[in-house]
Amino acid sequence: MKKGILWILLPIVLPVSLFLAWWISSANADSIFFPPLQIILDRFQELWLFALFGEHVIPSLLALGVGLSLSIVIGVSGGVILGLNQQIVSALDPVLQFFRYLPAVALLPLAIQLIGIGMDMRIAIIVFGALWPVLLNTIEGVRSVHPSLVDVAKSYQIRMRDWIFRMVLPSAAPQIFAGIRACLAVAVILMFASELMGSSRGIGYFILEAQRQFAMPEMWSGMILLGIVGYLLNVALMVIERRALSWHQKTR
Repeated sequence: MKKGILWILLPIVLPVSLFLAWWISSANADSIFFPPLQIILDRFQELWLFALFGEHVIPSLLALGVGLSLSIVIGVSGGVILGLNQQIVSALDPVLQFFRYLPAVALLPLAIQLIGIGMDMRIAIIVFGALWPVLLNTIEGVRSVHPSLVDVAKSYQIRMRDWIFRMVLPSAAPQIFAGIRACLAVAVILMFASELMGSSRGIGYFILEAQRQFAMPEMWSGMILLGIVGYLLNVALMVIERRALSWHQKTR
């Protein structure tokens, strides 16, 4: 019983402990680079609750949302097509692995030259970098469909559409969601990186400008906001995953 209560309280106690440690250790700080947490939180409230939310947060979330959605749609649909064709996957595997390990951040200068500075460039970079976890996990999920399902589909001559949506996708769903979780982390990183080099708005742009002006409380407030955004997106994805895979949890 005590261990159960401890595990319930741990996710709350640990963040609170870190918060208090930061607050106490920085209370009398006189370093320009590490201002007191109270000052950072005051700036956070002034900037992000009202003043700059529409100017910087909305563009960041828009680029992230569009880029993430396109990555999931392209990755899942492409992964299903490739996963059902073993020979094509074997032929394309070297190319897929090459692009998988090619850092999307390295393509930022090229993307700026070809597309220009703006929302389209940021979305393109997010899609190029975040696509691969979803695509490759979907391929592996489709290829790992149990052979008995394949035999059943052939025996009853199930239509391809029903086969994909009622058998393949549900069977591959756990691995697909694992790819989406990795995709989300990559997308947030690329959103931030693209705003550092190719944007005049966004959370990343604000953090860079604050750093250039030695406005450290503002810079730290932007970094805290970025962490909060990533955490909330992860929580939302976990809720969706648990509801979508509730059947899978019951069968385990």
